This record gives sequence, C-alpha cells and structure tokens, in this order.
Amino acid sequence: MILKKYDGDLSSVDFLDMMMIDISGNMRHVSIAKSYITDNIFEEGIGFDASNLGFAKVTKSDMVAIPDMNKAFVEEKDGFKILHVFCDVVDPFDNERSFEHYPRNVIKNTVKYLNELGIADTAKLLVELEFHVFDEVRYSSAHNHSYYSLNSSEGIGESFGSLPRMPHDSGYHKLYPEEKYFTYRNTIVSILEGLGIPIKYHHHEVGIAQLEIEVNFMDLEEVADNISIAKWVIKQVANEMNLYVTFMPKPIYKMPGNGMHVHQFLVKDGKSLFVGDKEHGLSDIGLNYICGILDHALSGSLLAFTNPSTNSYKRLVPGFEAPISATYAKGSRSAAIRVPGYLKKNAVRIEYRTGDATSNFYYSFAAMVLAGVDGILNKLDPKERGYNSTDNMEDKIFPLDLDAVLNGLKQDHKYLEKVFPESLIEEWIKIKRKEANYVYNAPTPQEYELYF
Repeated sequence: MILKKYDGDLSSVDFLDMMMIDISGNMRHVSIAKSYITDNIFEEGIGFDASNLGFAKVTKSDMVAIPDMNKAFVEEKDGFKILHVFCDVVDPFDNERSFEHYPRNVIKNTVKYLNELGIADTAKLLVELEFHVFDEVRYSSAHNHSYYSLNSSEGIGESFGSLPRMPHDSGYHKLYPEEKYFTYRNTIVSILEGLGIPIKYHHHEVGIAQLEIEVNFMDLEEVADNISIAKWVIKQVANEMNLYVTFMPKPIYKMPGNGMHVHQFLVKDGKSLFVGDKEHGLSDIGLNYICGILDHALSGSLLAFTNPSTNSYKRLVPGFEAPISATYAKGSRSAAIRVPGYLKKNAVRIEYRTGDATSNFYYSFAAMVLAGVDGILNKLDPKERGYNSTDNMEDKIFPLDLDAVLNGLKQDHKYLEKVFPESLIEEWIKIKRKEANYVYNAPTPQEYELYF
C-alpha cells in the first residue's frame, strides 16, 4: 500500500476519490474519472444518495458532497494514481447548510460550541487502537446453523496445532519470533507517518493475535478523520499480507478484548486546562470534566456512542481490564477513567478506557467531550459522587447491554442537544435497536450446549 501527502498537482492524478462517512462511522467513496475532474467539483461538489449512508429517507435523500482539500492524500494502486479526499456534506433542501447529522459536521459543531462557551479552543485526543489479526477466519449464520472459526499462527485453532503456542494471556510486549506481526505493524506505522499522522508506538497486546497502535495527540477537528484513515490502512495492509483484521471488542471467548482508550484534555491559548493542584494533579475543570463523563456513562447515554454494539458488552465483564463501573483513579487500569501515574505534573491528562472501535469515531469523540463539558458547566464534583471510591460498587455499575444503554440515551441527551439534533439521536437509537434485536433474538451455540 503506497500512500503519500497530496502535493497539489492534479495533472498526474487518474481518479478523484471522494470519501464520505456513513452513520455507522464507515468510510464510503465515489470515484470521479480524470476527464470529469473540474474546478466546479471542488467548489460545488457532487450529489449523492444519503439514504444509503443511513442519514436520510429515500423521499428526501439528495445530499451534496464537497471535497475538503485540507484532508487529501494520494494512493498509488495497481498502476493508477488516486487522489483521496474527505468530503463535507450540505443539504440542498436547507439552503445548502451543512447537514447536521453528518459525522464530520458533528465534530466541527462540537468545536464551535466549545468556542462559543469560551471554555476551550479545542480538545486534544490520543487514541489507542486495539485489534486482532488472524490467518484464517470463517463464519456463517443462517436459519439452520451458526458458527465462527479462527486460526492464528500464534496459537489459535487446529491449522497451527503443531506449532509452539503463545500462552493465551501473556502476549503483552512479546518479542518476535514469538509474536508474528512485527513487520505488519511496522508497515502500517510507516504509511501513517508518511501521511503526517503522528504515531507514538506499537506493540503486541495481552491476547494471542492481539495488537495495538497508539496514535499520538491531535486536535479534535482532525482526530476522527485520522483514526478513520488508520483503521482503513490497518485493514488494507492486512489484506495485502493475506491476514484478517477485526476491531470487534470481544472476538474470542475468555480472552482479552479490544478497547479504544482515549487520552484527552482541553486546551485554551495553547495550554492544558486540566493541569492544577487538586486531586491527582488535576484542576477543578479537569475534575468537573471527569464527573460529566462518568455521570453520562453511568446513565448509559454516553456508552450508546462509545460502546454501540452488542459485542461491546461481551468485553465489558469483570477480570479483563475492561472497566464496568463509574470510577476514576490514578494509575488504575480497572477504572473507567485513569489518570496516568507516570506523567509529569505539567502533562497531566485523563484516559477514558471504556469505549471501543465499533463506535462512529466522530459521534463517540464528540459525545465524550460534550459529556465532560456538561460536568464543567454544572461544576460537578466526582469525589462528592463517590466515583473515587470502590465502596458500594453496585451503585456505579454501567448498564451492560445495548438495549439498556439505548434506554439511557433516550432519557439522557440534553447535554448533546447543541450538537446532536434530536432526529439524529432518534435515528441512532432506531438503527442500534435493530442490531440488538438481530443478535439477542437468535439462539447461540452456547444455548444449544446448555439447553438442547
């Protein structure tokens, strides 16, 4: 996979590839032939059917995608040069205003809201992407059967039964040749750095075939775009190496799952607003922000965006460093919010550890920041709410299934209303209810084992 920053030269480009984000957070695209690439496309965009991206009804589905040349890069693929560009979306039925449901616009409106309040200029986010890589994958679900089968050269499945096996829960920071995917991660990181996406490090994670790439701090305005690119590159490089990637939170029974830990702080005039002389070296603003996140996570509302799949709640179980309760602590990986213990005082930040990469990154990051901002506006104190204590844990356990968190979102979304239209929240609940019904209504192999 060869990706490069766009240098502004259109003459050598064979296709203009216009990339859009659907309601689930997946990238979609439409490719414009070289003969049709004109200045008009860059100024006025092209029309597309938004109903197929989950945003609009068929009866009012026309939207316009306009290239954002600040987010463009070139791919050399199979002898062609392709100019990929992220698009903004406007609604031609509403005087060509930015379409408020569109994920990139949700992020932009979150930053705008921060600025209007005068609280901060932006948020800075560092994202840890965890995922599994397999050599062979098979799965099928029908009326008369349901199964999946995974194989990894690190020691999963019958295909590699004669090879030395890595212990199931001791892969953290393992060295090659025992870990098999070092070159794979190096390739991904080299591509991402070539695009100007900052990478802190990569390593093998705790589970067999489980990996992590940590994408360094970026402004809220650009982080979701860049994490979307990173996820695509991770999958595409795997495809070229005949590997299979999943970001599923819990792809393997009784083994560590994949979270998406998000380190974050607010910035004003180039300085962090979280540095202070209160608990754990945080400021009052930092503590208020923590309380806002934990309040809305405990209601289920925030989890509806940060953990929006049925599989999310197969990761959120005790015993796997997957936080299931509204707590914060310094240096604790069992807390929903961890204050890293190894940082100098002037670099203090918080880490939200509950979410995962089945989320729409744009909605997830925006909802997270808005929850924190709600804590600031209401001067919420996490210590007063007992979030710093392990006593009475039953009062702090998150709702732990998709239906329950969607109920929470339905009841608790006032803190989102300046950015998330009511109609978007209704549509999100509708889509996710459909997913939940599909999964929860189907018998599983485990039920056959127990009850047949």
